[in-house]
Amino acid sequence: MIDQALWWSKIGVGLLGAFGLLAVGLASVGLYGIMAYSVNQRRREIGVRMALGPNQGSVSLLVLRQGMMVVAVVASGVVVGMALSLLLGRALSRFLYGVSGSDPLSLVGASLALVGVAFVACYLPARSASRVDPLVALREG
Repeated sequence: MIDQALWWSKIGVGLLGAFGLLAVGLASVGLYGIMAYSVNQRRREIGVRMALGPNQGSVSLLVLRQGMMVVAVVASGVVVGMALSLLLGRALSRFLYGVSGSDPLSLVGASLALVGVAFVACYLPARSASRVDPLVALREG
């Protein structure tokens, strides 16, 4: 009987979870696309840097730092969102089942998942940038 009463709530939560995963996927693909485009535009510059002597790790770190700076700007929005979710969570706490309105584990877990996805989306173009052959990059320009 209880299971039937909560059926619509479970469907709603499932749909919200699916749309949330879709949003994270789209955001990570978008960030990856921006970073890959940036690396492709800076291919000649990266080739010159590689020719002057820095190792692959430092070039990869340079590109990764650029991407994570974008994530740091977005993280300020995450902090504002967490504050609003705490306020809204308290207002909607009577509709929640099994968790409190201000569940810190859920908030921190979701934030760390977003940062992790953003890191992977920045790491892949950074890794490809560190493998640029200086001769090929300079000839293409």
